[in-house]
Amino acid sequence: MSKIIATKWRALSGEEEWKGLLDPLDLDLRRYIIHYGERVQAIYDAFIGDEKSKNCGLPRYAKRHLFSKVGLEKGNPYKYEVTKYFYATTDISSTSGFIKKSRAADPPAGDSNWIGYVAVTTDTGTTVLGRRDILICWRGTKGADEWKINNMVGLASASKILGEKHDPKVHNGWYSMYTTAHEGSAYNSTSCRDQVLSEVKRLVNNYKKEEVSITVTGHSLGAALATLNAVDIVYNGHNIIPQIGNLIYPPPPIKICPVTVFAFGAPRVGDKGFHKLFFDLKKLHVLRVNNKPGDIIPSTPPSVQGVLPYVDVGDELIIDTIKSPYLKQPNNVFDAHNLEVYLHGVAGTHGKDGEFKLEVNRQIALVNKTSDFVKDELLVLDYWWTTNKESMAQNDDGSWVLMDHESDD
Repeated sequence: MSKIIATKWRALSGEEEWKGLLDPLDLDLRRYIIHYGERVQAIYDAFIGDEKSKNCGLPRYAKRHLFSKVGLEKGNPYKYEVTKYFYATTDISSTSGFIKKSRAADPPAGDSNWIGYVAVTTDTGTTVLGRRDILICWRGTKGADEWKINNMVGLASASKILGEKHDPKVHNGWYSMYTTAHEGSAYNSTSCRDQVLSEVKRLVNNYKKEEVSITVTGHSLGAALATLNAVDIVYNGHNIIPQIGNLIYPPPPIKICPVTVFAFGAPRVGDKGFHKLFFDLKKLHVLRVNNKPGDIIPSTPPSVQGVLPYVDVGDELIIDTIKSPYLKQPNNVFDAHNLEVYLHGVAGTHGKDGEFKLEVNRQIALVNKTSDFVKDELLVLDYWWTTNKESMAQNDDGSWVLMDHESDD
């Protein structure tokens, strides 16, 4: 399987817009999509979301330990090194409750939240995947606070970062998260946009002599930000490989990294202007993985001509976890929107008219990490992913102290 992906990665990353791979869903593409989805799940699994912790909004683990702590090292052939954590804020006062925040006085995260990371394949991972892959992962909504941002569905001009041609407009709340910086902030003296782009530029330059790809992936809110981020990267030429030397004549052809988005449960991002800009760009491919009919988020914001003229971009892979014999029927919108449910769906979907049958050996128990969605008769513990015990450490004198955030050296 690993050797096949190394020779097939361009097709799996959408070089031909996944022609002939989506229906029926190609087995290698199933594994490929799951691989990228698991890297997004890592952010959820390591995010400190308890408002009683002074470290609420920060990552639980240092960059060097992230993948081992969330279970993505053992038995996993895809090896990456996290090179940067990035953080988001908004241009709206934190007193309005738009960012998840600790109840502690003067918490370390301030008005910022950890929202993702940049990673790059190790030499071993590069061999397995067939190229040096720069990976950008964006998490989705954590808690009710960020739903307020999601509900800011008015359109904002993105011409400042995406140019005036087509007058592209995007979701106001997500544009705010993407572009806002706060002077003096510990984590957002620069915007998450600038944090990501500077790291991408550094890595592209660092590996300019190699075959390089850029993969951007996210879930829910993170899928929207991943799409915006990828368009930004390509429009502004951050995927162009710097030329080595300037004395060669004739100059060598410009090398451009392909940029691929795997967007899980992605809401719509922008209007027709954004859509037109997207189709003007080369070497950019977007695959929206949507759980229909169970998940309503991919149908939001609504497309209402003249009022909310949102338009989808990219190709779509539809899964339907209602067909899964392992899962309960969804009780609310969040059951079918859960990222682990999505990855279960990718493992077993057989198209609109096909039955559900698992083709990838992925444990059913993973669905219940943060839910009780697996059928009770399968005897899988509910909400079994818990880090509360790890949050407290015992001193030599027997007392206990909060130790839920590991700083990078």
